[in-house]
Amino acid sequence: MTVTVRDVEAESRFEARVDDVLAGFAEYIRSDRLVVYPHTVVEPAFEGQGIGGTLARAALDDARERGLAVLATCPFIKGWMLRHPEYTELAYENRSRVND
Repeated sequence: MTVTVRDVEAESRFEARVDDVLAGFAEYIRSDRLVVYPHTVVEPAFEGQGIGGTLARAALDDARERGLAVLATCPFIKGWMLRHPEYTELAYENRSRVND
């Protein structure tokens, strides 16, 4: 199974596709300093196959490349960040303490 993720800026979301079938998406609200991830969806047929983690990694890597702090209000993205400490420096809570 090959998963491709792309940023669909017109929809303000990252989409994961498997063989051109929409498998899931992670919505975002992006500004010049912050990105908020409010909601992630994985289609039922693709649950348990790592789609959510692939979306989270792509979205967070994008935030890192753009130099944005991350406010994860989506429970899935927030939990994924907590399980992957290499992304904790992106968290708004951590960055705001350093930058204040």
